Amino acid sequence: MLQIVRDFEKERMKKDVPAFKPGDEVRVHVLVPGIEEERTQIFEGTVIAMKNGGLRETFVVRKLSYGTGIERTFPLHSPIVKKIEIIKEGHARRAKLYYLRRLKK
Repeated sequence: MLQIVRDFEKERMKKDVPAFKPGDEVRVHVLVPGIEEERTQIFEGTVIAMKNGGLRETFVVRKLSYGTGIERTFPLHSPIVKKIEIIKEGHARRAKLYYLRRLKK
């Protein structure tokens, strides 16, 4: 039974996901459903956390907008995430960069 679940998850996982890590600057293209048509929204910021878990893998991106910090959690293998671009590779000594929430800029 467990092997059936693993096979099911494996065939639905995206294969063209770039290798990024916390500290990297990324641009995420997200599909936003509309009334008449779907459009793509771009969310650009720093990856502050990643949770591994196969098909349920997620990552958190943080950006500053007019002095206010905005965080958004994305499911990595979801069909709403169309593309992930790495803008700049960062160097972080931690796996979770939650301390960035407290920094003043």
